[in-house]
Amino acid sequence: MTGAPSFSIPTRPTRRYPHGSGVEYEGGTEFELIPDSEYTESELATVVTDILADGPYRYGDFHDLPMPLWLVRDEDTTDVFRVAVRDGTVRLHVLPETESAGLRRFYERLSAADSSISWAVDRRING
Repeated sequence: MTGAPSFSIPTRPTRRYPHGSGVEYEGGTEFELIPDSEYTESELATVVTDILADGPYRYGDFHDLPMPLWLVRDEDTTDVFRVAVRDGTVRLHVLPETESAGLRRFYERLSAADSSISWAVDRRING
């Protein structure tokens, strides 16, 4: 795939387990997938849900959040990452053990899901 974006991961988050409040992540890398046109959160969430349902993903969504968010495992690459739909974009959040292959494959499936949408990729490094 010529001109494909890089999904290199320069910084990984670290996990913290504060007493009584689950898990928190500090730092890390996020990939923001930006469509070439405006889409509603609902439209983008539907595209993501369809991709996840087609596999090879095992996933779960988080209820009661102000945005669609899934914890995703690519069964072929064994990569685990979070996918969020927010502010008209699809965001891939790197977890400590995430590798580039799973992120790249999700992007490729997203690009193939609707050929009328072109996606730009912006990598953000936190902390």
